[in-house]
Amino acid sequence: MQIFKNTPTFDFMAKRHIAMAFSILLIIASIASLATKGLNFGLDFTGGTLIEVAYPETADLNKVRNRLENEGFGDAVVQNFGSSKDVLVRLAPRENTSSQSLGDKILSALKEDDADVVMRRQEFVGPQVGDELREDGGLAMLIALAFILVYVMARFEYRFALGSIAALIHDVVITMGIFSFFQFDFDLTVLAAVLAVIGYSLNDTIVVFDRIRENFRLLRKQEPVSIINTSLNQTLSRTMMTSVTTLIVVIAMFVLGGELIHAFSIALIIGILVGTYSSIYVASSMVITLNITAESMMPVKKEGEDQEGHYIE
Repeated sequence: MQIFKNTPTFDFMAKRHIAMAFSILLIIASIASLATKGLNFGLDFTGGTLIEVAYPETADLNKVRNRLENEGFGDAVVQNFGSSKDVLVRLAPRENTSSQSLGDKILSALKEDDADVVMRRQEFVGPQVGDELREDGGLAMLIALAFILVYVMARFEYRFALGSIAALIHDVVITMGIFSFFQFDFDLTVLAAVLAVIGYSLNDTIVVFDRIRENFRLLRKQEPVSIINTSLNQTLSRTMMTSVTTLIVVIAMFVLGGELIHAFSIALIIGILVGTYSSIYVASSMVITLNITAESMMPVKKEGEDQEGHYIE
């Protein structure tokens, strides 16, 4: 049955078992990568020194990296900051070396290639602060998931709540697993992107769940799989338009935004793609797995009401 003439008729749920197997494999691979390789934490979490220098002309980053490597700073992360003339250097903490002396050594090394380079700023993040940020970031994600579980359970039904949480955990684990596998920098901006992905994915899932709940009340004679397929098809155009337009913006950020937000953009790109997939296959498939029925979607009938909800005298 189609409520709207232009509604597509893709049989999403026919592939749900394949999709679930694929998701389980991705999650296992992500957890294995996180357990063996871990995340490549940035200075925000590990602590270290951040130095910003300015060149009179466009800086050659490869030349800067080679100079620092020759001076014993092979682990330095070098990238443009704001413009091609501004360079950001990140260094892991070093024992028995102060942040001030590190900055002086870096500036002296860079002046050997260009005497006009100047220091703009220098910051130091201690390892203890980095540990606190890492713990607080993980706690923030857990609290967000807990409140989402309560919210969806209150608005819909516990099966929907479990489905939404399964989809969000799926998105977060896979995003972090990809960062672990490719050893992308994981800093506070990436953590912010992961939290944004949770919100994005939840919004998409809530739209789908709202239509599923409505159709369970309208299409009472249809099977749950058919109702969910209809709901997914009815919301498909909205889902695709939202995902595509958001991706265009994030890809533009990745291409034009510079090195400083590359990791942030990558996390959002992965999250949008995985979140769109999970709202269709993970969240909805979980609802079917938990044996959702039309009866569980019906509002509680009050004493004295007929089947249409009107009071009987």
